[in-house]
Amino acid sequence: MSHTIQHRGTVERVADGRVYVAVEQQSACAGCHAKSLCGTGERMRIIEVETPYAESFAVGESVVVALLNQSMALSSIVWGYVMPLVVLLAVLFTATALGMSEGVAAVSSIAGVVLYYAGLGLMRKRLTKKIKFTIIKE
Repeated sequence: MSHTIQHRGTVERVADGRVYVAVEQQSACAGCHAKSLCGTGERMRIIEVETPYAESFAVGESVVVALLNQSMALSSIVWGYVMPLVVLLAVLFTATALGMSEGVAAVSSIAGVVLYYAGLGLMRKRLTKKIKFTIIKE
């Protein structure tokens, strides 16, 4: 399985053909003493994996969750990080060019990103068809 993105995790629950896996997010600043203050420290994230073999997994079991296709991973990064940045900057520069104050431009750009993520949430079903995780027993 070369060229995959993999995360080790623990099965949290199994329901309706889906396995919910708790994965610990790790940041590049693991050794930093202030990581709990800035919000980038280690956190748990639940990944939902749809599989016809869901019932063969048990709560507490160690598993590996993977994106088998790098284009899926790249797509996730673009939708989750690159596009919100583009929206933020576009709204900020447009609001500034229209003569709005810096405060109003900043609030407008944040509101633009919130609307972007709301729209992304509405498109969740379509995106989950394109970006699929697979689960592997350890």
